[in-house]
Amino acid sequence: MPVLTQHTSKPHGFKVEEPLVLECGKALRDLRIHYTTYGEMNDTKSNVVWVFHALTANSDPSDWWSGLIGQHDLINPDEHFIICANMLGSCYGSTEPFDFKFPEITIKDMVKVHNRLRHHLDIDKIKIGIGGSMGGQQLLEWSVQEPELFENIVPIATNAKHSAWGIAFNETQRMAIKSASNPDDGLEVARAIAMLSYRNQETYNVTQNDDDNRMKDFSASSYQRYQGAKLSRRFSPISYYYLSKAMDSHNLGIGKNGLENALKNVRSKAIVIGIETDILFPLNEQKFISTHIPNAVFHPIQSLYGHDGFLIETHQISTILKKELQ
Repeated sequence: MPVLTQHTSKPHGFKVEEPLVLECGKALRDLRIHYTTYGEMNDTKSNVVWVFHALTANSDPSDWWSGLIGQHDLINPDEHFIICANMLGSCYGSTEPFDFKFPEITIKDMVKVHNRLRHHLDIDKIKIGIGGSMGGQQLLEWSVQEPELFENIVPIATNAKHSAWGIAFNETQRMAIKSASNPDDGLEVARAIAMLSYRNQETYNVTQNDDDNRMKDFSASSYQRYQGAKLSRRFSPISYYYLSKAMDSHNLGIGKNGLENALKNVRSKAIVIGIETDILFPLNEQKFISTHIPNAVFHPIQSLYGHDGFLIETHQISTILKKELQ
């Protein structure tokens, strides 16, 4: 039986000297990219796994995607060189906004930053690209821009264009942030709103229901407040504001003659996964992706936890990938 090498994730910083021209036409100077690696690149550079994090996560996927990525998981540092970059605009080390005068950024801008990091690391081919939600949006955008870059892509609980429904949720959250005298208080409300879309009615009925006939101090009420306060202690409301706008900008069809034409040019093996109870990124969005990427496969999974199932149902996701990546 082989002896496993113990690996720990390694945080890195990379500063880009050349200004980054954003899609809006403005430029960012002194760009910082914070990223984490896990494992070692092999001699042929054929074991690279690029992980894309979602809205409020960080660059260490072993921290928030354990069960799928980690020492003893399917994606592990003994077999893979795992990279995850903190997205542009986030508050975990990469260039971020500190006020509402920051230029608007897009998913395409985030991919441009990822590409600079790729060239810095001298990577020509990526074995697996994987990401859920906003991370999946970045993965798809990059796959459309560079159809030969990824051998396999795994977009989970994501879409080809952000929906009016998703934009409405994001705008409501931004209204909460901008209307509060203290943006941190606004972020608490924004997160509470977001939780309603990340989960669903059944989630709350099962996990927050009170059977004792109480008239106040409801579990669902305290849960909303807890989730809002929890995020405000670790995340920037300004980053949240700009990242949600970037999510709204997602549209693979821009400059590609429509969504269908954009997707049909992807050359990666696409393993598309959706969650049956997801009300924010419903299954029809993943079915659309798998229908228009040539030879893509689609797998729905079940979860009590709605959209958040992409972070929780790691056993189901691992089982699908074991089969499809053989």
